[in-house]
Amino acid sequence: MTKSTASVSWRTRDDIASRPWPGAVRDYDLFKELAVGLVVVGLLVLGLSAVFSSPDDPSVTLKSWAQAQPADFVATATTELGGTSRTAGYGPPYNSTPDASQKLGPIDLQSLSGVRLPINTANDFVISPLQTLPTPPAAIEEWSKAGDAQHTVWTTAYTDALSKAADNDPAKVPPGDYGPVPALTGALLAMAQQGTLDPVLSAKGSFYNTDYKASILFLGDGTYFPGLADAQHLTGDQWGMMNETGNYPGQSWLWLFSALYQVEPFKSSPNADVLVVFSMVALTLLLTLVPFIPGLRSLPRRIPVHRLIWRDYYKHR
Repeated sequence: MTKSTASVSWRTRDDIASRPWPGAVRDYDLFKELAVGLVVVGLLVLGLSAVFSSPDDPSVTLKSWAQAQPADFVATATTELGGTSRTAGYGPPYNSTPDASQKLGPIDLQSLSGVRLPINTANDFVISPLQTLPTPPAAIEEWSKAGDAQHTVWTTAYTDALSKAADNDPAKVPPGDYGPVPALTGALLAMAQQGTLDPVLSAKGSFYNTDYKASILFLGDGTYFPGLADAQHLTGDQWGMMNETGNYPGQSWLWLFSALYQVEPFKSSPNADVLVVFSMVALTLLLTLVPFIPGLRSLPRRIPVHRLIWRDYYKHR
């Protein structure tokens, strides 16, 4: 009885990988290429890092804000008390401010999840932090006993007085009917300058300081933080994008997001954020479905850029 011992070898296959190479052949020193590549790339990295590296700027905190621009801090704390800051009127998921959410046509996507992270700027940013002090200001009691209408009268009057004072300096505000607002904002300023406000806002009664939402929102309501972004060319109209403060040019994958904000209809739309996000979702789906879209999937064959890149190979085919 005979037994077939037919073998299969890659040498016997009639495919492109098994065909002999008919082109030119030259010696290639892999170790030399690796050494040269490491040296050249290393020098390039060092040189470019010296020119374009990101400065190691310190973190922006409530303490640094209060120390650098105390007048702006006090003015912002006043808007938080009066409920007139950007956060106070942001809408879902922080509050239920009417007509504050962005929409995609008739669909109010921002409101679908509701107010999941409720924030009362007066209590969460000013009153509650002050109540954690060993000796809370007596002005808290006066504020708590007054109604919303009285709160608005006090904060409006103090905001106007701050805007008219020299250098917007709270110390130069003339006497007026401001209620406990100057005492509350002054105590909060002292708390921030001492560095105790940052951990109080980020801890929110928990053991770990991991929730920086309140601190970031408070910072964003003032002019100090946006001013730093503008100086680093990071605002929306400057095509700014970054991870680390001062990092240039930032994450390259964000360029398309940023670019859409510079063109119509996104540029002037009050719903720009949701329009940009859904445009990117549509573009991502289009890219994902390229292999399944007739005509579009044939573009590489109709526009043979790969033949230009691999011209040495294709000239022998």
